Amino acid sequence: MEPDKENKDNDSKPVDDKPKMAKTKLNPWMIASIILGIIVIVLLFSGFSITGGVINNGDISKEEAGQQILDFANSQTGGGVELVEVSENYGLYEVIVSFQGQELPLYITKDGEALVQGVMPMDSVSGDSETQDTQTQDQQDQNVPKSDKPEVELFIMTHCPYGTQAEKGFLPAIATLGNSVDAKIRFVHYFMHQPEETETPIQVCIREEQSSKFYDYLECFLEDGNSSRCVEKVGIDKEALDSCVKNTADEYYAIDSEASEGYGVRGSPTLVINGQTVSSGRSPDAMLQTICSAFNTAPNVCDNQLETASPSPGFGYEGTGSNTQAQC
Repeated sequence: MEPDKENKDNDSKPVDDKPKMAKTKLNPWMIASIILGIIVIVLLFSGFSITGGVINNGDISKEEAGQQILDFANSQTGGGVELVEVSENYGLYEVIVSFQGQELPLYITKDGEALVQGVMPMDSVSGDSETQDTQTQDQQDQNVPKSDKPEVELFIMTHCPYGTQAEKGFLPAIATLGNSVDAKIRFVHYFMHQPEETETPIQVCIREEQSSKFYDYLECFLEDGNSSRCVEKVGIDKEALDSCVKNTADEYYAIDSEASEGYGVRGSPTLVINGQTVSSGRSPDAMLQTICSAFNTAPNVCDNQLETASPSPGFGYEGTGSNTQAQC
């Protein structure tokens, strides 16, 4: 079955098969997260005074923050960590580093006194986060607006690790629901990672002008973030895509951006059902049950049992994740 989406191509199909997620193997994002988590712990217990002056109490520039974090990260990992960029977001320095092919954001207060691995709006926190999404019942108990055919919108950033995590749970859920929902993946009204500025136009153009291949493209892209490989693999019309990116992408993105701002989206991912922001776990089963709670009369497929483990953050289908509420 196919979700009925607001696209130019009515033959759009979601991913046919549920992504397989091995529970015993960590992907590069998870390995990198563990290493960076160790770095955070070292910083905390050292009082932010690392040998060699990595971080000292007091004001630091964003250039110093980036270089010092990079030097310390490489000293702890044996090398291989690269600095991508440093910018200011949410009143913090955002330091993007690359490790084993994955770009990872770290956030540092401007006075150099706190280092965190992610940013999450206070009003987005709801309940505990566990690998098996034990909060599913609480999500079903939300006051989700009901309709005969729910409108489901998932707002993400293309390179936000928690956005890609949510997509990996969302795709099997909407594939199961097919035409019984009006589902769409949309893009938030801001960028936090440089690749998003080039990838977002690509995805919005495929969604709007080659929609029958959009979910196939996403399934491929979520493996490793290699857009050019997936364009070729899925059979995207490259000439038409390039023309869209150049001439029409801004118009398509403006619609998403306006919707994102209108809903008050503050993080990637954000799930909106029938015009209301809702909380959901990120496993395929949790996504399915959250969406099914929005039906006046739920279809029989809502009784299906999908994968209950949350996908891992970042790219790749291997491994599972535990933080089901974090956002970029």
